[in-house]
Amino acid sequence: MKQGKKYVDSVKLIDSTKAYDSSEALDLVCQTAKAKFDETVELHVRLGVDSRHADQQVRGAVVLPNGTGKTVRTLVFAKGEKIQAAIDAGSDFVADDDTVKKINDGWMDFDVVIATPDMMGVVGRLGRVLGPKGLMPNPKAGTVTMDVTKAVHDIKAGKIEYRLDKTNIIHVPVGKASFTEEQLSDNFQTLIDAIVKARPSTLKGQYLKSVVIAPTMGPGVKINPMKLA
Repeated sequence: MKQGKKYVDSVKLIDSTKAYDSSEALDLVCQTAKAKFDETVELHVRLGVDSRHADQQVRGAVVLPNGTGKTVRTLVFAKGEKIQAAIDAGSDFVADDDTVKKINDGWMDFDVVIATPDMMGVVGRLGRVLGPKGLMPNPKAGTVTMDVTKAVHDIKAGKIEYRLDKTNIIHVPVGKASFTEEQLSDNFQTLIDAIVKARPSTLKGQYLKSVVIAPTMGPGVKINPMKLA
């Protein structure tokens, strides 16, 4: 496949045989983000676990100190006084009687779904729609909670969920290419610390197999995993 000139020029800046220190890698990523839009800086971490085993699942959520650079739209399923709490917290949408039908009919103008535990019976009816898109609320991600105020505030402030895919890789945003090196570094370290802390107790051997960081439209930069664990 033929690559564009900007991509080819970016590749020349990177030594593909080298695993960089995180600070140098982040600097290179910003140099190679040459698209006309503000590219997302993405982190891809391959772990030495087997996601087919329940005791080796790695999943959690963390608030990035400098946010993601993206405006996140929240939808809250709640009852009673929690509805007003969600509105006061600044949620973009609060579910009503028609919301389940709207979603089943294709409405998806939201990025994160939050639900109180007593509403999971309702949300569960949307599993076939929300599940494949990774939008089902989950207690481990803090999106099934009675404290909807905190949940909305955290997500608006830059809370993201990390989880293994079927190939044992975690894909998460670190921020935007327009961020300062310090902002990206703080976000990166916060993510890595959370992933390292989530290491399954039953795992033996190397945990961080490979760590790569890349802009949306640019090449990946390898980071030395041995200096992160």
